[in-house]
Amino acid sequence: MDQALDPRFLLHRRRLRMLAGMLLLASLAGAAWGVNRVLRPSVDASDLIVATVRQGDVANTVSAAGIVIPVHEEVVASPAASRVAKVHAKPGQKVAKGELLLELDDREIRLALDALQEQLAQQENRVAALAVEHDQKRKQLTSSIELLELDLLSARARHERNQKLRVSGLVSGEDLLGAELAVKRTEIQLRQHKEQIVDTGRATAGSIDAANLQQAILHKQIAQQERLLAQARVAAPFSGMLTSLVQEEGSSVGAGQLLARVSELNNYRVEATLSDFHARLLAPGQAVRVEQNGEVLAGRVHTILPEIQNGTVKLLVDLAQPHNPLLRNKMRVDVNIVTAHKKNVLVLESGSAFNGSGRQPAFLVADGMARKTTLQLGSSDGKLVEVVAGARAGDRFIVSDTKAFAQQDSIRISR
Repeated sequence: MDQALDPRFLLHRRRLRMLAGMLLLASLAGAAWGVNRVLRPSVDASDLIVATVRQGDVANTVSAAGIVIPVHEEVVASPAASRVAKVHAKPGQKVAKGELLLELDDREIRLALDALQEQLAQQENRVAALAVEHDQKRKQLTSSIELLELDLLSARARHERNQKLRVSGLVSGEDLLGAELAVKRTEIQLRQHKEQIVDTGRATAGSIDAANLQQAILHKQIAQQERLLAQARVAAPFSGMLTSLVQEEGSSVGAGQLLARVSELNNYRVEATLSDFHARLLAPGQAVRVEQNGEVLAGRVHTILPEIQNGTVKLLVDLAQPHNPLLRNKMRVDVNIVTAHKKNVLVLESGSAFNGSGRQPAFLVADGMARKTTLQLGSSDGKLVEVVAGARAGDRFIVSDTKAFAQQDSIRISR
């Protein structure tokens, strides 16, 4: 017959089964943990840039592309169609005010000047001839008037004698009438000669005035040609750097064509170009940060050019240090225009993980893991970005590029 098993044996067997179950569960948990480590993506901590949310101040900026230009720059244009006769300078060299840069062929200008001077001499001779002619006519008329005055005296005397003789009947009425008509005829001739003197004077004065006006016109034309002749010797308008110059001797140039450009040394401003989408945010006097090779220069918006070309607007920026030795003509710089300031707000270092403002995905770092969350971002100055919602002071976020694991909800950070 069967006998009952020893209770100690049963207890021992039960303990063995429990131990085996526990070992199996531990093995399954370890296997699950290993699989999880194998399948869950991870990234090396050295490949990440992590920043901490903190309280701070942030400025809202608009980025623009800038180029350094001289504050004072002048161009010298060709005064007339000509050709380059001789070049005396080279682009890039320093020049002094009045220094000769190049010479233009001035033969046509000289010929035109000579022709004008000949015309002026002719007009001067004409004025002199008119004066002599007027003087001669005046003398002739004066002599004729003197003779007519004598004739008038004689005619009046004859008329008075005939009147007395007519009373005695010694002179006929016809003779008396003839003497009276002779007086009137002489008076008319005398009056006509006097009027002719006035008319001749007026006519001569008008001719002389016309000749003088022509002289004045010729003087202006001669002065213009003399200026053109002087401008044919192209000189530096002020001391500075010669940035461009027509260099080919014998080459033809048109009237108004650029011959030379001189820029002021070590005195610069910035010309910035940005999308016209931001035009409504711009205003003269706004603070500007100009960056080049890690150096930041302060400035202010001076002028916003009214014309919009190809969807871009341009503005001129005055620098606080226009003589900074780092600046070079035509140097490209980054320009950040400050449109607003915010103080004592949550900020985070900006990075390639963020793109502008608004709601954006971000990875919160804690306990060796990075978990995806959503941040509401606001103003940014290119270095700091405002955190409007989604984080607290002290939270740590990945700010470097997260495209490699952007589709994951969480990643493991390995050290």
